Amino acid sequence: MYSNAAYNIYNQNNVNIESPEKLIEMMYEGVLRFNAQAKKAILDEDNVKKVYWVNRAISVIVELIAVLDKSQGDVAVYLDGLYNYQVQLLSYANIENNTEKIDEVSNVFKGLLAGWRETTDVAH
Repeated sequence: MYSNAAYNIYNQNNVNIESPEKLIEMMYEGVLRFNAQAKKAILDEDNVKKVYWVNRAISVIVELIAVLDKSQGDVAVYLDGLYNYQVQLLSYANIENNTEKIDEVSNVFKGLLAGWRETTDVAH
């Protein structure tokens, strides 16, 4: 489903990770962390931090889109659409200061993370 592109990029940047599977897990966790920070910034009315954290989350999702191996069929096509929709939701959350949209994205990524851990055996 995913190519090794993300793994290779991180390897080139001297980030030591165990496997491409672990990297995807870390990326899902990153989206969740960044969303939590963006939500806090919205509640604190800190626009600078909000934009920063939303952009970090979007950057991770864009990378997830970039490394999808679309030759793997329906699952990859589905994830491509799902990820793009999450980017759209985060963009609207940023514009509207809408924590509910951030929560919606976080809920999707919690489900993706749980499923990823279950299917790849990278759980802690």
